[in-house]
Formats: sequence, structure tokens, C-alpha cells
Amino acid sequence: MIRLFRLVALTAGWCLASPAFAVVGTFSVTSPQLKTGETMPLEQVFKGMGCQGENISPELNWSGALAETKSYAVTMYDPDAPTGSGWWHWVLFNIPANMKSLPKDAGSLPLKLLPEGIVQSRTDYGKPGYGGACPPPGDKPHRYFITIWALDVDTLPLNSNASGAMVGYYLNQHALSKAYLVTTYQRDK
Repeated sequence: MIRLFRLVALTAGWCLASPAFAVVGTFSVTSPQLKTGETMPLEQVFKGMGCQGENISPELNWSGALAETKSYAVTMYDPDAPTGSGWWHWVLFNIPANMKSLPKDAGSLPLKLLPEGIVQSRTDYGKPGYGGACPPPGDKPHRYFITIWALDVDTLPLNSNASGAMVGYYLNQHALSKAYLVTTYQRDK
């Protein structure tokens, strides 16, 4: 309740100071590989289960989070997966507040490109790390939401075995703001 009041107060103060109404906040995420509204390249598509991608996680850069941010998390989620609950493709958390980017292929556990303490937890592929797009053959284009979460806590009390749904629960409890990009992918018949 206090957080909601602070957000409303910040929003009201910003709108009063602004000569014209605009969207509050400048929190945003970009990627050299992915653009909102465009098709995901094969480099970020899963390799396996009939998909012929390279399974390389994209470089991500973000800016404009609230000063109160204590850590970040990253998720990649497909709400169009025919599971009844979507599909978690990538789940990372406990990213320090001073980090503003992830390098390309950070989702590869063997490469160890992430600082100690950042947790990559279990995806719906059954293991931690990046798992690219791989919708059923001939299905409609699926949307992939890559979200950067600015959080009000330094760490989440979870480990690499936590499911995407469990991490999502904690993210929604501690989110100050979020920025996302949405790309699509459709597998040939």
C-alpha cells in the first residue's frame, strides 16, 4: 500500500511539473539482436526439440530505473505456448543494481559470463539457463516477452531450482517497475 501511494505521489508530482501529460518513467530495455514487433533471429531460437536455432541469449541493455532499485531480474516468457500456463524460457535474478546490461550468451551456464551471486533458475525446458523460442510446428506466431524487473530487494530467497512461476510470484511482490520488449517467432510447418 505504501509503495502504491509513493508511485501515485511520484506520478502526480511529475504530472504537475510537466507542461503536458506523458507516460511516467523512462525505464527501457534494448537489444542489438531483438526489436519489439520483429521476428526473433535463429541465433536466439532453441536448438533441439526439432528447432534449428543457436540458442544464444541476446545482449540486453537497460536504463532509467528508479533510484530506489536494489536489484534486477530478467525473464523471457511465451504466453502463447499451448500449455495453459505459458512457457518460461529464461529466468535470472539477484542482478546487482549497478549492472545495466547482460552480454550476449550470458544465458549459457558453461561460459560463466555472469558475476557470482546472479541466479539463473529452472525454465520450462527443465533446467537453468537460456532456452530459446521453439513453438510447435505450424502454430501461429508466438510472442516472447523479455522483461527487466527493477526490484525493491537486494536478493530473492530462491535458488536455481525455483520454477518460473515461483520466481514470477516474488517478482510481482517486489517490482518497482519493469521494462520489456516483445519479439515473435513462428516455426515452419
